[in-house]
Amino acid sequence: MTETPHAKGQFQGTFAPISSHVYPVLFAIMAVVFILSNIGAAKGVQIGPLLTDGGFFLFPVAYIVGDIISEVYGFKASRRVIYTTFLIAAFASLTYWIIIILPPAEFYDGQEALVRTLGPVPLIVLASLAGFFVGQLSNAWIMVAMKRRSGERYLFGRIAASTLVGELLDTIAFSAIAATVIGIETFGQYLVFVLIGWVWKFTVEIVLAPVTMWTIRKIKAAEPQYGTVIGE
Repeated sequence: MTETPHAKGQFQGTFAPISSHVYPVLFAIMAVVFILSNIGAAKGVQIGPLLTDGGFFLFPVAYIVGDIISEVYGFKASRRVIYTTFLIAAFASLTYWIIIILPPAEFYDGQEALVRTLGPVPLIVLASLAGFFVGQLSNAWIMVAMKRRSGERYLFGRIAASTLVGELLDTIAFSAIAATVIGIETFGQYLVFVLIGWVWKFTVEIVLAPVTMWTIRKIKAAEPQYGTVIGE
């Protein structure tokens, strides 16, 4: 029995080419959100007994965008975004360092505040880069690998499973480096920081999964060549 292209696509995964006007927009959103979350992460935040960082509300957005890119454009397209965002964030960290070491003008009275705000960022960026790289790559790989098995079905399951693993690896890698930078000193505080970060990121993405799925459907519909790339 001859297998139809549609049936074949169900098991290999069908995607859109990256030569669309939507892909660069998602690319830019990912980079901007990641850089802003790194700056926010330099501030330790305590809400009641919960310890987290100032970028806690931004970072889940990067994973939502990552899910959209992986689902619509495939693993190679996601990997390109991850690598480039990685380099952009590293360049931003270098830029902060140069700004700090430049000699301040006599009338400038904000050097101490600048150092206090942006000084920890290079270490935070290092932590974020490690977490982002491991977490996003695993998130994208799981998302696409599951799609190759199920085709267009079980989108929520792909989002949940990839997020569960990706966010966990991300949070462990990030927290191992960033915890002391934002003022966490004991192992107990570290465990709370990891647990809160992971649960928060996972919960946000699951709660927003209907919005993510709606956005994915809209982008697929807006991509006239969606389905022409197989097995990316």
